[in-house]
Amino acid sequence: MAAFLLAWEVAAEREWIDSFIFSQPSRILHTYLSMGQNDLWYHIRVTVGETLAGFLLGAAAGVLLAILLWWSPFVAKVSEPYLVVLNSLPKIALGPVIIILAGAGTRAIVFMALAISLVVTVLEMLSGFRDTDAGALRMAHTFGATKGQIFRKVVLPYNIPTLFDSLKVNIGLSLVGVIAGEFLVSRAGLGYLIVYGGQVFRMDLVMASVIILAVVAALLYESVALTQKLVNRRFGHGA
Repeated sequence: MAAFLLAWEVAAEREWIDSFIFSQPSRILHTYLSMGQNDLWYHIRVTVGETLAGFLLGAAAGVLLAILLWWSPFVAKVSEPYLVVLNSLPKIALGPVIIILAGAGTRAIVFMALAISLVVTVLEMLSGFRDTDAGALRMAHTFGATKGQIFRKVVLPYNIPTLFDSLKVNIGLSLVGVIAGEFLVSRAGLGYLIVYGGQVFRMDLVMASVIILAVVAALLYESVALTQKLVNRRFGHGA
């Protein structure tokens, strides 16, 4: 990493690359120092808060919908084609509709994150529910367990790893949704800084915000991975 940063700085200084477009580490460092004295942490808090809100809502709603579809094969059969189509739609194209529905502000941004992560959660969890070990299901049926008991005692515990695999994907998707929403309507957040930096031709601000965004994405992912380890340790589920 140090060698890369050094090469980047030298290339910019010697004009091997256009420092106006690609910026350079020294400019980005100066931008960090300037932002740190102003409202950098505020913008980070806004983006992280919106991401967590959309992520948690999407995870909760997605799991509940997946349970409903698993419980009713008829509803699942009718709904799945629509879910697949919704999943394939670029959610940014629905941005104007979301803004009209939710209003131009934080609600629209959270809704965008929710829209991106929800369908993925439903499809992944439903697939996991259906792939539950057939032998364990037969044994539960043999002992006369009800459908609710089968779900609580067999299906749900079996799919804890599936749930966390879904959460690891969706935390990133939620962040993508938040940034897309901030591009459209926000007055704060890392997405707003990226758009603002592009509008005023401050590529150092754009690059600094992108690097912070990458760090935030990595930390959010690691927080989900750490939660999975704690749950595995507490309840004894395999990774």
